[in-house]
Amino acid sequence: MSSSTAPSPSHDDHDEDREKGAPDPCAGPARGLWTVDEHLDDVLASVSPLEPIELQLLDAQGCVLVEDVTVPAALPPFDNSSMDGYAVRVADVAGATEEFPAVLTVIGDVAAGADGLPEVGPGQAARIMTGAPLPPGAEAVVPVEWTDGGAGGGAATGMSAASAAPEGAAGEVRVHRAAEARAHVRARGSDVRAGELALAAGTVLGPPQIGLLAAIGRGTVRVRPRPRVVVISTGSELVQPGEPLGPGQIHDSNSFALAAAARDAGALAYRVGAVADDAESLRSTIEDQLIRADLIVTTGGVSVGAYDVVKEALTGDGEVDFRKLAMQPGKPQGFGAIGADRIPLLALPGNPVSSYVSFELFVRPAIRALMGVGDLHRPRVRAVLDVDGPLRSPAGRRQFLRGVYDRETGAVTPVGGAGSHLIAALAHADCLLVVPEETESVEPGAELEVVLLG
Repeated sequence: MSSSTAPSPSHDDHDEDREKGAPDPCAGPARGLWTVDEHLDDVLASVSPLEPIELQLLDAQGCVLVEDVTVPAALPPFDNSSMDGYAVRVADVAGATEEFPAVLTVIGDVAAGADGLPEVGPGQAARIMTGAPLPPGAEAVVPVEWTDGGAGGGAATGMSAASAAPEGAAGEVRVHRAAEARAHVRARGSDVRAGELALAAGTVLGPPQIGLLAAIGRGTVRVRPRPRVVVISTGSELVQPGEPLGPGQIHDSNSFALAAAARDAGALAYRVGAVADDAESLRSTIEDQLIRADLIVTTGGVSVGAYDVVKEALTGDGEVDFRKLAMQPGKPQGFGAIGADRIPLLALPGNPVSSYVSFELFVRPAIRALMGVGDLHRPRVRAVLDVDGPLRSPAGRRQFLRGVYDRETGAVTPVGGAGSHLIAALAHADCLLVVPEETESVEPGAELEVVLLG
């Protein structure tokens, strides 16, 4: 059996079990351990932002702008009404009250998108709809609720539909309140003016940004595309969720978790069904996926077992380097570039917690680097350890424990144990507690660095 998502102990688990007690006698330079930072630096040094392309607006969601976008014309492009009501001259409604309303002649309707606007003269008003251009001569808008709606009597609650009551665009309207100049008028350029910076290069395009681009008339935009990440799990024991389990089998969880994590990081994720413990099958699968990949992530099969297929399949050509890191969980890691286009490949351990922690520390920053964003890493804070007794950590290893962070109190509480197969506890965590390499015990109330996952 490989060291994929199986809950049975793998080589990685054996290392972690040993680290809970006495220091590993094989640890240190003689074993050639990489630090977490050295491995991350090696990964990021080999990853460059993707080349920019021109995309339609909706296709650009989640992508990063590569150039400043300026406003070609003012927004809004004309003075317009912010209310349904009547466009009036200020002098005509001065001093108006419910007892002594201003009585104005209604000369027509002004709807959104209208042209050929009527001119409002002394003693006149025009029915106007929200977003409609302010007609010439008008100085303010009085909401329909300040009038009788042209029907006589008390205050109106709305306007009759133009199609149902065309007579509403003529006759008289009684205005019960005065209005100041420019009342309920959205001025031309009050949102953005021509020539202003709409969005700066480096902006990640979300729904509001796409809305702004559409509002200023941009149909396409130049961006770095979202990276295409292919996730492959390995292990003959893996069965797809929804299918029955046979003896010695487990459901494949890693490929789903990592594909979801890749999407969360901003990538387009493609999940490949689990590959059996056969080196040739894995090599063939990876070659097939290169055509649609900017980054490949494998999980499982990177330790020293007889069925660790990823290591077997990718070691021979020297393109992928398999190494051990001074960390817990996630000690065995692989990294390299494969194929004619030198597609980055990160090989992660197979135990669920090891796999996910490794993704957060190494794969997520690589995805963000491919996107060309400035913030590669999750936010980090200092938090006070809320726990009954001291936490133990293996000497010489940077430990990442799962926890729950309380933003109000600034405290963090571990969830689950240190075992790399405890996926249920991982599902309830929203942060990683970082115990430095030189620290073997952390007392309650001590401060720790915390990586926020949500």
